[in-house]
Amino acid sequence: MCSLVSMTEPLFLLDLDHDDVPVNSDEIHAGWILTLPPHIRRHAVQAMRLKAGDALTLSDGKGLRLRATMVDPEQGTAEVVEFGREPQPVVRLNLIQALAKNGHDEQAIDMATQIGVDTVIPWQADRSIAKWKAGRTDRKWRQVLEAATEQSRRCWTPELGDCVSSKGIVAICRRACVHGELVIVLHQDATRSWHDIEESIAALSDRCLNDGRTRAITVVVGPEGGISEAEVDAFVGAGAECCVLGTNILRASAAGPVALALLSRAVGRYA
Repeated sequence: MCSLVSMTEPLFLLDLDHDDVPVNSDEIHAGWILTLPPHIRRHAVQAMRLKAGDALTLSDGKGLRLRATMVDPEQGTAEVVEFGREPQPVVRLNLIQALAKNGHDEQAIDMATQIGVDTVIPWQADRSIAKWKAGRTDRKWRQVLEAATEQSRRCWTPELGDCVSSKGIVAICRRACVHGELVIVLHQDATRSWHDIEESIAALSDRCLNDGRTRAITVVVGPEGGISEAEVDAFVGAGAECCVLGTNILRASAAGPVALALLSRAVGRYA
């Protein structure tokens, strides 16, 4: 955990491609006065009620964390106190979330972001009722990821992958096998339990710690109607592990976050 992390200061994401702030860390220094972009100033002053002297954190969503103090709320100026960059974890946690109706898929990626997911990949599953609409659904998902990043005060916004088909997941499973990674398919009719795959999780985590090479553990969650048998067979045939989380059947919005929380503890993210 980075020493700059504060659990009490609100965090705001900066868009370095559009906001008027230095891009390179070399240009940033303690004592630097920056003018907050209008949308951040409104959120900080009007919604969060920050006053002169109050602390806040700014991030580009790519590891940069700036701790600052509000100087003039009306002008929207803040002074940088300290800054640093947080490295990405060696064991990356990915979520392939099937599209689900009634916003259950958005609920899933919101909670997954708060838990610490690194990449989110939308999946148009065979039984998905909701449909992916390029330019609309991806914009909504990105907004959810960014809002949850600020809420959880992370300095890494999860990557949003392209929407994939079931054939695309088969390709992901095959690539994972080649690179020594792990894909876990959550399925209510699986005969193996989460406990049965914990050894595989521990082995991957140990390899990453020993050689320093980044690897991913990917969780696959189906829609409300579940993953079809044909999809499960295809994923397992391509090298995925299939298991059930427990005796209670979880909603599409809950299964992924629960698995990610267990993974976070297993790979050492949670003390």
